[in-house]
Amino acid sequence: MEKYLVGYTTGVYDLFHAGHLNIIRNAKALCDKLIVGVSTDELVAIKGKKCVVPFEERIEIVRNLKFVDVAVPQDTVDKFEDWRHLKFDVLFVGSDWFGTPTWKEYEKKLKSVGVKVLYFPYTKGVSSTMRRATLKE
Repeated sequence: MEKYLVGYTTGVYDLFHAGHLNIIRNAKALCDKLIVGVSTDELVAIKGKKCVVPFEERIEIVRNLKFVDVAVPQDTVDKFEDWRHLKFDVLFVGSDWFGTPTWKEYEKKLKSVGVKVLYFPYTKGVSSTMRRATLKE
């Protein structure tokens, strides 16, 4: 598989788990420099959700992973806007987004500036949503 110079991936990374680690580790294997966007609490709130772990702790966890070269706040869902600021060559995302109208549009826009979108398999059996449900019980 092709190796890229700068890769980018994003997430909330609340209740950090193996699925998060899988995407980050696999992304780093395909690029020289990996930038990871961590959703701010304000961005998560716009989606109608609330994090268990505050933003400053989540970004500190991500920043300290050996696979991460740079961790940045993600304050927009617009991946093309992220590209304008970060100038990555490839965007890594979970396969659960593949084929959705939003991501088809991102693929088209990013392709126009030479950026490839790569989808990684979703890690079955683990999610922050499932963990939150367990905590509620």
